Amino acid sequence: MQYYVYILASNNRKTIYTGVTNDLKRRLWEHRNAAERSFVQRYHVCNLIYYETTTDVRAAIEREKQIKSWSRKKKEQLIETKNPEWDDLSFYILEN
Repeated sequence: MQYYVYILASNNRKTIYTGVTNDLKRRLWEHRNAAERSFVQRYHVCNLIYYETTTDVRAAIEREKQIKSWSRKKKEQLIETKNPEWDDLSFYILEN
């Protein structure tokens, strides 16, 4: 099974969210259709700007925790290693 550690951002890039899932397509749909009280809806965090994969669920959970513990600057550096323009990558996930 494949596991994903992912980062979402708001349109203005002020807010980012890190998560882990075994079904990124489903999870993106859930984030975009969440109740208004959720963090993701409150801050309009729906652009997939970074993700990585692993087959080890424990490694995915640990990686999520690691990224969440980082400073904002370090998270931005990680994002920009693979996505310097902060493009929304969800098209690649949702279309496949």
